[in-house]
Amino acid sequence: MKIGVQTKNVVTDDNPEEGFSLLKHAGFSCVDFSLNGYLDNQALYREEVNSFFDRTIQELEHFFTPHKIGAKAAGMEIGQMHMPYPNYVPKGARELNEYLKNVVAPKSMQVCAFLGCPYIVIHGFKLAELLGSEEAEWAATESFLDFLAPMAKEMGITMCVENLYCGIGNHIVEGPCCDAGKAAERIDRMNERYHAEVLGFCFDTGHANLVGIDFENFMATLGYRLKVLHIHDNDGIADLHQIPYTFTRTRENNSSTDWDGFVRGLSRAGYRGTLSFETAPVLTAFPGRLKEDVLRLIAGIGECFAEGMQLYS
Repeated sequence: MKIGVQTKNVVTDDNPEEGFSLLKHAGFSCVDFSLNGYLDNQALYREEVNSFFDRTIQELEHFFTPHKIGAKAAGMEIGQMHMPYPNYVPKGARELNEYLKNVVAPKSMQVCAFLGCPYIVIHGFKLAELLGSEEAEWAATESFLDFLAPMAKEMGITMCVENLYCGIGNHIVEGPCCDAGKAAERIDRMNERYHAEVLGFCFDTGHANLVGIDFENFMATLGYRLKVLHIHDNDGIADLHQIPYTFTRTRENNSSTDWDGFVRGLSRAGYRGTLSFETAPVLTAFPGRLKEDVLRLIAGIGECFAEGMQLYS
């Protein structure tokens, strides 16, 4: 199976080919292109927007051409990317949310198509508390996806929603798309409406661990709708985006994350996509000279997951 990882903290704008080559040498064949890195999510929640997406699509294509060339030269596939998020700021200014919908989202789709990327991950709106129900929350997200679906169909891109969490007070609770059955039904409904695979699912292991989702049954329920992954670890308390097997529950080294269930779930879902890691923060925790060693470890864990899936298939 293909092994992938984020471009963030590896691939730079001034010399992208160098970063892509480093990832290739470390054992990866695909990347999760960190488009979200160009519009900071914390800044958006403060209603601060930079001018990156004010560029015309021609200017954006010119900006990302060295990335496209660098990836090809290194033999790396841009297999998925992440749209900047949030796509809607609860209680944010109308002008901000219209900009996110009418400018950032369509241009993200165009960049995705330009880079030849088949999947783009989109965060659902976190509006259940504000609107009073999960159903109303999904209706708002679905409206946003419907806005983009014609572009997705024309460009051959599959948008992927992912399981999220929310913070209420001092508690972490389930966020959008944490019910696999509902997600499966909604994905099927939208794809039937557009007669194309415009919507799929991204399973995020870290978010699932935070809210206690059963990895195996969740992915098995999604089945063929599971298109991409965000693989990372945490202590069950905070969204830390660390290397799998980092955290344990006991001194006997029982992992705090159900990695066996993860592998079984992938097998039951019939997953044949990329094993993609969302572990960019890890690379800033180690001395720079260890970057390739850390990347090799992550790629090696991906190989172990792939071997485990063969045992369950």
